[in-house]
Amino acid sequence: MRNVTDRTSNPFGMRPSCDRFVPGYGDANADFHVIGDHPLVHGGIETGVPFTNDAGKRLQAALVDSTLLETAGDEPTVEKTFMSYLHMCVPEDSPTRAEYTDMERFFDAELRAIAAHVLLPVGATATNHVLNNFTSVGWKTDVDMETLHGTEIRGSGFLVVPIKDPAEWDDGDHDELVAGLLTLQSTDFRRESDLGRFNPGDEPYLVR
Repeated sequence: MRNVTDRTSNPFGMRPSCDRFVPGYGDANADFHVIGDHPLVHGGIETGVPFTNDAGKRLQAALVDSTLLETAGDEPTVEKTFMSYLHMCVPEDSPTRAEYTDMERFFDAELRAIAAHVLLPVGATATNHVLNNFTSVGWKTDVDMETLHGTEIRGSGFLVVPIKDPAEWDDGDHDELVAGLLTLQSTDFRRESDLGRFNPGDEPYLVR
C-alpha cells in the first residue's frame, strides 16, 4: 500500500502538546527511515527539519553520497527517505525517561505509517530504542556504536543499520557508512514476496 500524500514536512499532521517541535520530514513512501534523538542533539530548531545542525548536515552529506537524499541542506530533497526523531519536541535539556515515553506514541505512529524497509537509527539512544522495540534481537547492554556503525542487523520485519552519531565521526566513518548503504541497496533489502499469484487478476500483492 502507498501513502496518499505529497507533503514533505509532517505528512501525517503530528501535533504534540509542546510549544516547539521538529516533525518528521521526507518521503511518506520511504524505503529508508532515519531516526535521530531530539532537536537539541541533531538540529532543526531553526529550520523545522531534522538533521540540520552541523552534525546533521554531516550525516546528510553521507546520505547524498549513498543516494538516499538527492540534495542536502536546510530543506533537503528527498525521494525514498524519511527522517524523524524519537523525541520531536524541543526540550530545555536532555529529555527524561518519562518525556521520551510521552513522545513515543508520536514516533511509533509515524514509524508504522511510513513502514520503511530499513531503519537507520542515529546514535546510541535511537539505536537502543530501535533494537529493543522493533526487532527480535534485543540489546541488554549499552550498544557499541563503533562496531555497529553502518552494519546490517536483521530484525523481525525491519532491517536495521545503526549509524554512529555524526558529531563523533572519525576519519573513515563517512566512507564506511556510504559503502555499507550502497552495498545494501545492491541487494534485495526489501525482502518482499508477491502473493498476488493467489488472487484473481494480475495485480501484485507484495508482503514482507
